[in-house]
Amino acid sequence: MSSSQYERELKGILGGENKILSKITKTCTAIEKDNYLRINDKPFAVIRAAGSLGVDLVAVRGDISFLVEVKTSIEDTIHFSSVSGKLQKQAESMHDICEKTKTLPIYAFRLKNHRGDSWRIFTLDINNLEGRPSVLHKRVPKFDCSKSGNFVMRWKKGLPLSDFILYLCR
Repeated sequence: MSSSQYERELKGILGGENKILSKITKTCTAIEKDNYLRINDKPFAVIRAAGSLGVDLVAVRGDISFLVEVKTSIEDTIHFSSVSGKLQKQAESMHDICEKTKTLPIYAFRLKNHRGDSWRIFTLDINNLEGRPSVLHKRVPKFDCSKSGNFVMRWKKGLPLSDFILYLCR
C-alpha cells in the first residue's frame, strides 16, 4: 500500500466507515475491535489535506478537531533527521501552526505487516491548548528526541489508535 492508501485507511477509520473498520479489526483483540467500533457513535468529518505542509488529514467534530500527519514504515522507529531533515522541518512547521492556532497536532504511525492494532498515536509538545484538546494532549505520548535534537518516533511508545478512539468517544 502507498502512503496515500494509509491516509485513506485512517480517514475511513475516523469517519466510521464500516468496510474499513471491518477490514482493519480482523486481527485485533475483542477489546481493540470494540474500541474501534465506538467511532461509529461519534465519527469525524475527515478531509485529506493537499500539499506538503506536514498535514495529511483534518479531523473535525463538534467537540474536538485536530490536524493529522500520517507516517508508515516496516521499521518500528522513524528518525526525523533522515531525508535531509525534511521530516524535522515538517514537524516544526506543524508545531508552529498548531501552537499559533491552538490546534491539537496528531501523528499517526502505521506499522506495516503488524497483526492487531497497527496504528500508534503521538503528538508534539506544544503550549496554549485549551479545553478538551489540552486534556487529550496530556494523555498522548510525545516524540523522543535524538542527541542532536531531532524527533524520533518509536512505535512501541505510542498510544494504540483503539485506545485513542475509546477516549475520543466517551
